Amino acid sequence: MVHTGSRVHYGFVVLAVGTLVVFGSLGLARFGYTVLLPPMQIALGMDNTQAGALATANLVGYLALSVIGGALASKFGPRVVIGVGLAVAGLAMVFTGLAGAFLVAAVWRAVTGVGSGASNVPVMALLGAWFAPRRRGLASGVGVSGSSIALILIGPSVPRILDAYGDSGWRVCWGIFGGVTLALAVAALLFLRNHPSERGLKPVGAAEDEAAPPARGSALAWGSVYRSRVVWHVGLVYVAFGFSYMIYLTFFAKYLIAEGGYTQAAAGKLFMTMGWFSLLCGLIWGAVSDVIGRKWALALVYGVHTLAFALFALWPSPAGYTVSAVLFGLTAWSIPAIMAAICGDVLGPRLAPAGLGFITLFFGIGQALGPTVAGAIADATGSLSLAFLLASGVALLGAIGSAVLKRGM
Repeated sequence: MVHTGSRVHYGFVVLAVGTLVVFGSLGLARFGYTVLLPPMQIALGMDNTQAGALATANLVGYLALSVIGGALASKFGPRVVIGVGLAVAGLAMVFTGLAGAFLVAAVWRAVTGVGSGASNVPVMALLGAWFAPRRRGLASGVGVSGSSIALILIGPSVPRILDAYGDSGWRVCWGIFGGVTLALAVAALLFLRNHPSERGLKPVGAAEDEAAPPARGSALAWGSVYRSRVVWHVGLVYVAFGFSYMIYLTFFAKYLIAEGGYTQAAAGKLFMTMGWFSLLCGLIWGAVSDVIGRKWALALVYGVHTLAFALFALWPSPAGYTVSAVLFGLTAWSIPAIMAAICGDVLGPRLAPAGLGFITLFFGIGQALGPTVAGAIADATGSLSLAFLLASGVALLGAIGSAVLKRGM
């Protein structure tokens, strides 16, 4: 039976909570490291290679759970997997703030990644179950804006906390990030639902005579995920995003402070500016992909990233850094939003978590390699400029790979 009396479809509640899940699992758990890297590097005595390796440890943990998390969500339902994953990430962030050495911090960053992978991948696929195909790109775009909200809040607040607490400021920040994420884990368990049928509803945007997709209960055709040429193709394209954007974001503040002459507060302000410009990027590009097709939207976004990363290295001035940050912000989280929509389109809502988890394996490989490679380049050359140019070249490969996706994507 379909309930029609409620004015607000419960799918929008799921979308709001899902956006907060992204805020915690990615915005705080991953991107918080960008602005905390400079004081952490000093406190723990890390060189650039170790700083990149710390980011890689987080991404290896994310990679380890991304595939399993998606598959578990397909089998048991996303709500519990998301809630437990967020709780793990929150606790690990608290312990990251207590670390006294590089290896200890690396372990807790890896555990944070495990929790992020178990929560972020299923929540993005969950939106595909709650929104009909013609609204799926738009919904995914709103969901990824959780990362933008984090950038907006982290940018100005972290420098103030660092000023207030001195050498212990970065530890206080991780404690706050972890506490917020634990609260979001409780919210996810309370308010998320695995499927519209649990509320007697059809997906948002479904036609009146359109049958709702099946909920859990029938057998899963796992082979259709791993045999799909489209899934493999988009997975390979996804490597380019993981590799390139993690170089850019991991060393964003470090580069501005060490080579651009910025203070911690000024770097945080530009980070916040990027966040404001990225706030609607997933929504805009998700909607664009609904209109012009997924592959052309992907190609355009990768093209903008190619330019943004190159400008960061080739135009070393406040104007150049700002243009680069704005360009990246305008497209920042749109690729994951489009990838989530593709999985829903190709595999349907029930297998979408497994498909998104599978292509996140490729994405995670790129993410895990990027920061360590960039840090090693910086230690070898004395500058991060070449690392940003490498990121630009890899993003260009992503644009080419997107443009040759099959017709109709």
